[in-house]
Amino acid sequence: MYKFDRKNIKFKSLSERYNKVDISKDYVKLDTKANISEVNIKTIKDLACKIKNAREHDRQVMLTFGAHSIKNGLSNIMIELIKNKMLTHLATNGAGIIHDWEFSFLGKSSEDVKANVAKGEFGIWEETGHFLNLAILKGASENLGYGESVGKFISEEEIYLKTDEEIMKEIKDTIDTNPDHAASLLDLMSKLRELNIKRGLQKVEHNFKKYSIQRESYELKVPFTAHPMFGHDIIYTHPMNTGAAIGRAAERDFLSFVDSISKLKNGIYISIGSAVMSPMIFEKALSMARNVAINNGDNIDNVLIYIVDLAENNWDWSKGEPSDKDPEYYLRYMKTFSRMGSNVQYIQANNTDFLLCLYQELLSKN
Repeated sequence: MYKFDRKNIKFKSLSERYNKVDISKDYVKLDTKANISEVNIKTIKDLACKIKNAREHDRQVMLTFGAHSIKNGLSNIMIELIKNKMLTHLATNGAGIIHDWEFSFLGKSSEDVKANVAKGEFGIWEETGHFLNLAILKGASENLGYGESVGKFISEEEIYLKTDEEIMKEIKDTIDTNPDHAASLLDLMSKLRELNIKRGLQKVEHNFKKYSIQRESYELKVPFTAHPMFGHDIIYTHPMNTGAAIGRAAERDFLSFVDSISKLKNGIYISIGSAVMSPMIFEKALSMARNVAINNGDNIDNVLIYIVDLAENNWDWSKGEPSDKDPEYYLRYMKTFSRMGSNVQYIQANNTDFLLCLYQELLSKN
């Protein structure tokens, strides 16, 4: 089978790219008034009370979200929520990781996809491809997850790359006791050799890292997991991309997600703007966690699920699922969540307005 050679691509510096969002100007201020209906305000007030109760009893409150929640400048709201221990686990897709890192590094993100595809330049950015793949590759060799690897890189603003001799010594020391770790080190060494990467300590300033939810989660030790799909994100364009490292880091994140789901009994799961990733990982994780719980004489039940999206929903879910021929097919993810046997509520709202309103109900002193 023929394989495309990414080394033939001519990459441009991220500093040359036109971006639609400048995080220092476009982040959502905490006192912004949410444009939200009275019905939704009532639902969110009720949700806020339930979150406070859940956290008072040390129960899980998980937030899963699509990349737009980052791109729309909402990280500072999430940061306040985890600082105040209102959330116990955050999860997003691969694009969410990228927007958060680009904001931290450059202060800007969100390129013009249409214009750049036409020029063969969409996603062809050196720093994003190089540094994110390198952070994940290094993190995988340290038994870190995907989100954790990037959060650490942003927080520490540096990455240390050992020499071949140092890596080989570590491989020899661990291959009998931990062959998977040894394999991850071999992946790291192979890629560094292939691209002739300089070894030693590399400093990489992230002048806007205060806006990073990945950094904040890493520093506060709150699980922040990434759930990518191979080929979906712009980092796959770069020669530094290493499938084995992506797989290792993403697998760790998925199992971390399942671990949080296993503790979700009497807890709350919130999904914002994610019609594919969130329901897909949730159903597998819940099945896995329930399998173990039931075999131990327990269950993962009494879970409250809140789904937030822009799509209009006119279906009465108490009547069961709509058929695949029903015009409500675009809310297929609601079908997934409704099968989970828990209390599911749908909120039609912009993710900005929802998170603003929720934050203000939970934490605002106004």
